[in-house]
Parts: sequence; C-alpha cells; structure tokens
Amino acid sequence: MTVSEFFIPSHNILGPGALDQAMPIVGKMGFKKALIITDADLAKLGMAKLVADKLIAQGINTAIFDQVQPNPTVGNVNAGLDALKAHGADLIVSLGGGSSHDCAKGVALVASNGGKIADYEGVDKSAKPQLPLLAINTTAGTASEMTRFTIITDETRHVKMAIIDRHITPFLSVNDSDLMEGMPASLTAATGMDALTHAVEAYVSTIATPITDACAVKVVELIAKYLPVAVREPHNKKAREQMAYAQFLAGMAFNNASLGYVHAMAHQLGGFYDLPHGVCNALLLPHVQAFNMQVAGERLNEIGKLLSDNNPDLKGLDVIAAIKKLADIVGIPKSLEELGVKREDFPVLADNALKDVCGATNPVQTDKKTIMGIFEEAFGVR
Repeated sequence: MTVSEFFIPSHNILGPGALDQAMPIVGKMGFKKALIITDADLAKLGMAKLVADKLIAQGINTAIFDQVQPNPTVGNVNAGLDALKAHGADLIVSLGGGSSHDCAKGVALVASNGGKIADYEGVDKSAKPQLPLLAINTTAGTASEMTRFTIITDETRHVKMAIIDRHITPFLSVNDSDLMEGMPASLTAATGMDALTHAVEAYVSTIATPITDACAVKVVELIAKYLPVAVREPHNKKAREQMAYAQFLAGMAFNNASLGYVHAMAHQLGGFYDLPHGVCNALLLPHVQAFNMQVAGERLNEIGKLLSDNNPDLKGLDVIAAIKKLADIVGIPKSLEELGVKREDFPVLADNALKDVCGATNPVQTDKKTIMGIFEEAFGVR
C-alpha cells in the first residue's frame, strides 16, 4: 500500500444560484479590491459586469481584465500581472472556462512568488500560496476552477507548459449551472468530451485510488446520459446541472490521479496550432486508449459498459467504438487533418509530448515512434 493525497478547494458551491450564494461569503472575508480575469466574449455578454456589480455590492472595488485568449499565453499572464498591479487588487476572480482560470492561476502564482510563469513549469515549484483566487466557472469541462493544474502556452516555443502545484488551488470554486445555459453546442461538446477524457485517464492512471475511481465512474455515467442532451438542448436545466457535477467530479478524479498521454499529446496540438483543447482530447482519446488496452483492458472495458448502459445510442459498443460514437453524436470534428495538423510536425509533437508531465501516469510508457503512430491514427477520419 502507498500513501495518497487528495487535493480540492476548501469550499465549493454548485448548482443553480450558486453565484448569489457565494457573494456574501466573499464579502465577509475583508477583501478591498478585486480583479476579474476573463475573456472578451464574456465581457461583451455582460457577464463580467454582472459579477463586478455583485462584488461591488459587497464593498469590493472591482476592475476587469478581459484579454484572455482561448489558449492562454505567457503574454496573457504578463498583461494580467500589469492589470493586477495597476488596480492594487488583493483578490483575483477568474470568470469563464479553463482559459480564464488557467490565466488567473498564472497571475496569482507569480504575484505572490515572483519571477516569471515559466519558472513554475512542472510539479510544486512554488514556495508560497498564490494570491487569493475565487473561481467562477461558466463551462462544464476543464474543472480548472477546482484543480492544482494550470496550462500556459509559451508562445516562443509553441509549447503548452503544464504547471501542477498545490499552491494554485482556488480558495472557493463556484459552479452555477444557470451561467452555463445557452453555451454554444460546439463548446458544450468540446468541454464535455474534455471532462470524459479527465475521467478515463484518471481511471486508468498508475496512481488511481478508490476515491478517484468512484469519481471517475460517476462522471462516465453522467456524461453518457447528459452530454448529448446539453448539446441538443442548450437551455435544458437538468442537463446543464448534471454536466456541472460531472465536470467537477472529473476534476476531483484527475486532480489527484493525474492524467496520461491523451493530455500530454493534446497539449502539444494546442500549443503548436492553437487548437481547442477539448476537441484535441476527444480526437486522441480513443486512439490512446486502444494503445492502453494492453495493460488497462479490464478497466477500459468497465468504462465501455458504463457508456453503453447509460446511452441507448451506445448500446452494445465496446469502449473504443463507444467513445468514437459519442464524439460523433455531439459533433466533434473527425480527424486531426480536418483541424489543420500536419504530418511533418509529428516528430516534434511526439518529442514534446514525451516531456509533458501529464504522461508520467499513463498506464504504459512508450517511445517517440509509438506516439507518432498514435498521432497518425488520429490524423485520418475516425
């Protein structure tokens, strides 16, 4: 037996109306100035102002930084740090999906520890807790609002840096499913498949535990049932709420069991081509798990049964076929070639994937040639 650790924010509020429930809690904590870190779309939709007004009502002077890119970069983090300094904030609020949360974590970590964000690539490189971070989630997929993971693109190297650090967990996460209603179908699909990937990779991880297993199993059940509904019916309140729970449970799983080669490879596609993370995961997931079957077949077959038992459209399919069919149902692109990936880049993508810390807990380790072969399998129409 080995000792395991379990990381999670100390306070989490989930469900319809969670945002309003969180505000008085934050208001009593003595913060004076907050910086909301978000993206331009949420600012245009008025969601950033909505949150700012709620913070102001709690006596917290609030400014908005809305320059986060879909794959947040070192430049994003540096610009966020400048905005933080200009406002003199003692609280950071991340609003959005994984990109906003990851950027905010980078800002918060450097603000308290100094240096530059690249200094913290890897595992537990910081010395001090980050600046206090309140994470308000608006998508159901990345779980970045409650994990110790942050992914930042180094635009000079065209590489996504994986930062895993116990000091970057938000003190409070908010998953208000009301904020997720109306999310575009493509984003719902990509983030939902991202959550499925988190669950599957955590379940076959070399450091999985009974706790992470329980979370991962429930995730697969919920996503099989509710992801197609959420994609098809964007204002379906039950589907949105259940997907919010699913992605949070997936975060609980991978925050502690870590991930595998799907994420290690997807990070390279995102860093190299600026592609959507969830779509890359969805395309790679069946191919990586087909490779993992040699050592994790029993566990993967359990995943396949959960998918098959909880969605009539997946009935009778094995795990690989079920994952591919679910991706088709929710409208995920069918190949890496369709996304603009180039075969000639496979060698550098594979090299970088093997350096990614997320691959360390894949159930079987391999070499560059095999990783290139998995990229090749995902290159054509699935």
